[in-house]
Amino acid sequence: MTDVRERAAFYVLPSGGWRDYWSLLHPPYTVWHLSYVAIGAALAPDLHVGWLLETLAAFFLAMGLAAHALDELNGRPLRTRIPGGVLIAIAVVGLGGAIAFGVHGVIEVSPWLWAFIVAGVFLVVAYNMELFGGVVHSDLWFALAWGAFPVLTAYFAQTATVRVEAVLAAVACAAISAAQRTLSTPVRRLRRTVVGVRGEVELNDGTRERIDASAIRDAPERALRWLSLAMPLVATALVIARLS
Repeated sequence: MTDVRERAAFYVLPSGGWRDYWSLLHPPYTVWHLSYVAIGAALAPDLHVGWLLETLAAFFLAMGLAAHALDELNGRPLRTRIPGGVLIAIAVVGLGGAIAFGVHGVIEVSPWLWAFIVAGVFLVVAYNMELFGGVVHSDLWFALAWGAFPVLTAYFAQTATVRVEAVLAAVACAAISAAQRTLSTPVRRLRRTVVGVRGEVELNDGTRERIDASAIRDAPERALRWLSLAMPLVATALVIARLS
């Protein structure tokens, strides 16, 4: 049997000091999901860089900071030593800043952005705090909240409307987020809750290979690493193409 109690995720640093705040950001995943914002904005007929930057900032504050702070407050999945009061402060500042950017959009773009603001606050709090018995903390809600929602919000911030191309892109990004969740869930379970793995694989030539935790999680984690690189590159390419 192999002991698998180790880092809570492949990007998590040893606990303590500034390293806890780096881990709290979930850097590969935060950049990955911010790429959906860029994709949504790049679909607009005319890309307004200012609104793209504000939308990216709002989602970084709400998702990169507030959502992850609430998630860590709810059970310490990353095992950081960040005080609870600091996590609450990060969540409040993050959500407050995101709302402020949203209100600017309401004034300058469309009052319908209030719907996106309310939906965003609900998703951040309900998903990460596992409200309503955890109903919102599911694969489907993850795909909708962290995949589809950024695309639609960014597109609306650019155009004050939602068109079929934005919906199709939102569905695509929701599907990619669902794939992410499918890969990350068993890996997260191995790293955070499973205390031991034992077994072996027998090949048709009679060879036997031992199975341990690293062997089980190696393929899905490598896929997650590649996807966390690929999606930001795709988003960057789309933005550059639109600007040029």
